[in-house]
Amino acid sequence: MSLHTWVRKIHRWLSLAVTLAVIANVAAMMAGLQVVWIGLMALIPLIPLLATGLYLFALPYLSGRGTSGAVDAS
Repeated sequence: MSLHTWVRKIHRWLSLAVTLAVIANVAAMMAGLQVVWIGLMALIPLIPLLATGLYLFALPYLSGRGTSGAVDAS
């Protein structure tokens, strides 16, 4: 498997982890709990999610397939 495939899979699983952590944070806030570690739980996977997201965003431009799709008028 290529590096791109691994990064894409990691990005998907990290997004699931961030989503679950945010849901847990909202549920804790609605229950009236003020626990700091629940709020920080979403930040732990958010940093690598940002890195993999930026990599996947830049991937078409780095591989040379990042043309804008516009037709040259000349």
